[in-house]
Amino acid sequence: MHKIFKIIAAALSLFGIISLVRIIVAGDEAMETGGEAGLFEPMAYSAYVILGLVVAFVLFFVVQNLITNTASLKSTLIGVGAFVAVLAISYALSGGDTIVYKSGDDLATEGQSHMVGAGLIAFYVLLAIAAITMIFSGVKKVISK
Repeated sequence: MHKIFKIIAAALSLFGIISLVRIIVAGDEAMETGGEAGLFEPMAYSAYVILGLVVAFVLFFVVQNLITNTASLKSTLIGVGAFVAVLAISYALSGGDTIVYKSGDDLATEGQSHMVGAGLIAFYVLLAIAAITMIFSGVKKVISK
């Protein structure tokens, strides 16, 4: 399995290097004028493939680890449950805004405004939890020394 990953990584790296050399050889004028579509598309597709592979491998190994290690599964589910609880409480606390907001060419709906408010409240709650946790950890380290 490791050899297969190394071969795939080498092939994608070689493809990326070839695409980069083609862009460099084309020069600045090609980039300023938009260049040939054939120059930039292969590099973009290479980036998309690499991103997709990385996300797939990360998800695969995370799920594999969760299945094999039940203690980590329990703590992960507790963390996900706490996060969902923060989101639910934030949604319940946020109210739909009666002000009309312009979103691009369209107007934002009350539901969209409600979701933005929920996101802001969740951000503030999670920020406060993170700050309190860091302060508590720092104080605990100072006391234990």
